[in-house]
Amino acid sequence: MRIGIDAVNQIQQVYGTNKTRRPVKTSTVSYGRDGVEISSIGRDIQTAKKAVNEASDIREDKVAAIKAQIANGTYNVSAESFADKLMKKFEELG
Repeated sequence: MRIGIDAVNQIQQVYGTNKTRRPVKTSTVSYGRDGVEISSIGRDIQTAKKAVNEASDIREDKVAAIKAQIANGTYNVSAESFADKLMKKFEELG
């Protein structure tokens, strides 16, 4: 299918594409610099996150106490407590 010259001219008239556009001058006015300011709450959150990231995942004092009890043979686990925790974990997964 061929589009005739008349059809192209009509489309150009509708969309105004045959008009020449003059460049628009822009001003070179500077309005200042963009900046970011973190609120005091934001700084507190950053400090808290940093402290958490630097903290150890293992509580060495608890681990040492349990290791000593195991070594001495005095570490006892309640069968009922163990069963309760095992069931809770099973329910979470299911």
